[in-house]
Amino acid sequence: MASLNVYSVLVVLFLTCGVVMATKENNQIIKENNCETKMGLPCVLEAFTSIFNIGSISNKCCGELVVLGKVCHSALVKRTLENPVFKDLNLATIIAKSIQTWNYCLTLIDSPSPSA
Repeated sequence: MASLNVYSVLVVLFLTCGVVMATKENNQIIKENNCETKMGLPCVLEAFTSIFNIGSISNKCCGELVVLGKVCHSALVKRTLENPVFKDLNLATIIAKSIQTWNYCLTLIDSPSPSA
């Protein structure tokens, strides 16, 4: 019985350390890449709404999101999901919407503009 309790404690410690390490890793990525300063607030809100709610993202904000970069985009979404306020959201849905928004913006920015 004692070995079961020790095993349970080790599992809890491992899971807790994993969450703390993930948080530190995301915060470190965000800090090292100056992620929080690369997009204007209106575009941050637009991107947030398109991922965490229902909404679309404009061409202008797609441009800012692509300049922000995939690493920053992913780290900011993951850090947001670590916030207890968002604990009831469906993680798979949010990740899928994050990828969908990124891919949409990347396609939009990479596609050649129509000739006049």
